[in-house]
Amino acid sequence: KWEWMCETPSLLPPCEGAVTYYSQFGRVAGFTTVGAGKRFRKALDEHLQLLRWPSHLPADEFSVRGEDGKQYHWIIPSFFRLLQDLASQGVEFSIVFRTFGTDLSRVLTVLQRALEQGSHPIFPDLPALKLSVNKTAGRIRCSTKSVVLTRGEEHVSTRDGERTLYEYLSSLKGLGGFQDHFDWWARNTYSILGGKPLWVDPFDSTAQHIFIDDNIRQNDKDTIVHPMVFLGPNDSQTRTASTLELYDLCLIQNDLLRAISDPTYFTQRIQICMENYKKNLELTKGGRSLEKCVHLQVSTTE
Repeated sequence: KWEWMCETPSLLPPCEGAVTYYSQFGRVAGFTTVGAGKRFRKALDEHLQLLRWPSHLPADEFSVRGEDGKQYHWIIPSFFRLLQDLASQGVEFSIVFRTFGTDLSRVLTVLQRALEQGSHPIFPDLPALKLSVNKTAGRIRCSTKSVVLTRGEEHVSTRDGERTLYEYLSSLKGLGGFQDHFDWWARNTYSILGGKPLWVDPFDSTAQHIFIDDNIRQNDKDTIVHPMVFLGPNDSQTRTASTLELYDLCLIQNDLLRAISDPTYFTQRIQICMENYKKNLELTKGGRSLEKCVHLQVSTTE
């Protein structure tokens, strides 16, 4: 017999031994309309209302029609607020979209128009941020022998050393994206070892890599990012780190409801990671000053 342990949606288990409804019963169509899920209907309706596209604006490429026929934001406003906040704080940053889906080209095309042409009706001043968008969608493919990253004429592989990919990702500017290897994740039973690869150098005072994804979980048998941490400064070897080790340091489990309801949600979470990274780095660097670029790797959902 099972019983609910909380009455509101939550990312983390409310108590030891608690499991998600999904892990027990799988995906249930119309979850909030019948049975046990009805208790969450109010939360769903409230957040759908917050996602509604303003009625005084015509539907365009930044909106999407829902199953109910209403128009909603296609890209949540808190993402654009993050860009503005980081720029106003003087943070040097880049953003790489990482998706298993096929939505990357559309995302990059729409963002280019918003950031370079000011076409977003709610955020018309984005071109002032001077952010470029690389519309060429890249690919990341994994095997037992290597991880290969390609984008246009660019080709980088762990056969040349894992630090080669780390340095490549650290050198990126503006916004871009890569399609990750879903089949590899599936073959590894959706565990950490098959997840989207993320290289982390905890000794690097010039760059911090942060991965944001809804499906990051503190259960390494069921999580979507594979963090690989370099063993030492300038070392070429890595080890697999647990999700818990890097949680709120280089990994952000996106709380979609908060990202919808709080325009500063992403900014707050990035700030937490930056502060934790600084503390960790000061322990290894003896309190040296930090000058770094933040590289955000963000999941997209079709």
